[in-house]
Amino acid sequence: MAQMWIDNEWRDAADGRVFEVRNPATEAVLDTAPRAAVADVNRAVAAAKRAFPEWRRTPGLEKAEKLHHAARRMREDSEGLAILLTKEGGKPLPENRDEIEWIAACFDYYAEIGRDVVGRVISPVARNQFNFVIKEPYGVAGLIVPWNYPLLLLSWKLAGALAAGNTVVAKPSEWTPLSTLRLMRCFEDFPAGVVNVVTGYGPDCGMPLVAHRDVEIVAFTGSQATGRKIAVACAEQLKKCHLELGGNDPFIVDDGVDLEVAAKGAAWASFLNMGQVCTSAERFFIVGKGYDEFVDRFVAYTRTLRIGDPLGPDVDLGPMINAAQREKVERKIAEAVSAGASIVVGGKRPERFAKGYFYEPTALVNVTPEMELMREETFGPVAPIVRCKDIDEAIALADASEFGLGANIYTNSLEHAMKAAETIHAGTFWINDPLTDNDAGPFGGMRRSGVGRELGSEGIEDFRDSKHVHMDYVIGAKSYWYPYRYDRPKE
Repeated sequence: MAQMWIDNEWRDAADGRVFEVRNPATEAVLDTAPRAAVADVNRAVAAAKRAFPEWRRTPGLEKAEKLHHAARRMREDSEGLAILLTKEGGKPLPENRDEIEWIAACFDYYAEIGRDVVGRVISPVARNQFNFVIKEPYGVAGLIVPWNYPLLLLSWKLAGALAAGNTVVAKPSEWTPLSTLRLMRCFEDFPAGVVNVVTGYGPDCGMPLVAHRDVEIVAFTGSQATGRKIAVACAEQLKKCHLELGGNDPFIVDDGVDLEVAAKGAAWASFLNMGQVCTSAERFFIVGKGYDEFVDRFVAYTRTLRIGDPLGPDVDLGPMINAAQREKVERKIAEAVSAGASIVVGGKRPERFAKGYFYEPTALVNVTPEMELMREETFGPVAPIVRCKDIDEAIALADASEFGLGANIYTNSLEHAMKAAETIHAGTFWINDPLTDNDAGPFGGMRRSGVGRELGSEGIEDFRDSKHVHMDYVIGAKSYWYPYRYDRPKE
């Protein structure tokens, strides 16, 4: 049985309860993990609170050494972490090997960013004054992380929070807690209580973590519905809240581009991790006369993708995370078809798998903006494809969403690229290179896709508060103090 990491000790739940973690490719039980409750959250938060005064005062160079050391240990355990990620999450092994390198690089990045700048000097308003702004950590940070990229999305929060001087209590998804717990081996030489992990379900330990009075900032990645609940709970205590709530990302293919490249890029952007990516391309807008050829190439390329055991060789797509997620995708496809859409590839469960939550990568045409498939996040391997008469129509349709996490365009036209980038609401806008991240670039959503940013200097700023310090280094009475002296007003 796996154990939680609290105050630098491996611990069971206080009441001894556990829950099962299953392999989505086989449906077999991988292991059990502690089912944390309020008592466990209280213990973890108390440990983080005790550790905070010393950690916040740890010099930037010492913090950097700790973060770099954690990154080295991640790379040393990269294969073990990647295999466990594959078993509990279902992504093909090559994708999880990439994820481990990405998280290590993130910790290396914030190790240096954290010791760079902690404030600024500002111009005084009078002589003999010195003014500066200090960036201070909040205190205990509660981090709640989803199952699709459990280590990456944790690291994007954790590295910045630690570099800023906060201590942390993290809660991974109940679907993928095991890799997070294994990752804690990389933090065994951190001071006790700086990093803590509790495992379990949202009502049992997630919301108690959010509502805890000693948690000063909450960072969450997940659904809009849960994000709203967290935002309300934080608002009741007037505490800082950071939310990344998914998207319904558009993908424009402009007239005149290389359709072979665009079709392959579109398939990767749509089907990566079986479409279970916050920034998956979920709405495709094809401009002009290339529509039919694009659909043909997209369908042909999709048929070459290999579905199977994500630990096996020569596999492009693994299973979805669970039965409920697959059923949600099936329902949305069925509703679109009943409303007039047509499936051109995929659209069913592969018959050769008796176990596992597998589903064929799917594309549909004859979709309309009113369909739920086009309005809400699907989070599955589904590509609805729309014909557009010109770039202006494509941009307008792409921006017609309440979400604003990411957006993509393939184009040979700088004018069209910049027009789309300026018009479409998206926290990240990719031109001719879909879904590429950069540790130095901020990540987050506009509109209903969230509040706040991860990565970049913005990512560490979200875990810092600002304090203005004003000093007069010549002590003396001020002429404007009491008693006031002024001319009597004229009648």
